[in-house]
Amino acid sequence: MISTVASGKSPGVSIEDYLLNPPDHMEWVDGQLVEKNDMTLKTGRVQAKLGQLWGNFKDTPHLGGEFYTEPPCRTNRQARRPDLAYLTPALLTQFGEPNVFPQVFPLIAEIISPTGCAEAVFGKANEYLESGCQEVWLVLPDSGWIAALTTQGRSLFTRGETVNTQIILPGFSVRVDDLLS
Repeated sequence: MISTVASGKSPGVSIEDYLLNPPDHMEWVDGQLVEKNDMTLKTGRVQAKLGQLWGNFKDTPHLGGEFYTEPPCRTNRQARRPDLAYLTPALLTQFGEPNVFPQVFPLIAEIISPTGCAEAVFGKANEYLESGCQEVWLVLPDSGWIAALTTQGRSLFTRGETVNTQIILPGFSVRVDDLLS
């Protein structure tokens, strides 16, 4: 979810300073701190529900890994805080749990608020994919859509359909109505 502080963006801060002590609910975008503050009750509920579903699924035999809510990570250009992110067991072993994850997570979900700008949302999804993320879910609770994006393709799901992970967490699926209700 993307928004800015009331006056727009904060004064410039270096990426190095951000990485040393990433402020809560802030992303580092184009040299500025940008606040993420447009969570609603509905988007918060959907975020928690998807995190719980993905978390329970990864606990099935032989998957493992960890899920995080708004963890700071590096993209090729920025420092972001995806709404949900999954870290595979191999990456967890390789990097541990630093203050800011040094790359993008393999599976990311952004829960889009009613005030989310389509250009910004899809731009952020493309940034994740261009930085090595394998799968991005864009969840639009108010309109009832979920877009599952990978570098190989895009799938769109709506009410009455079942959405499934495309690459990461093979075999996971959930009815759109169940996730968004």
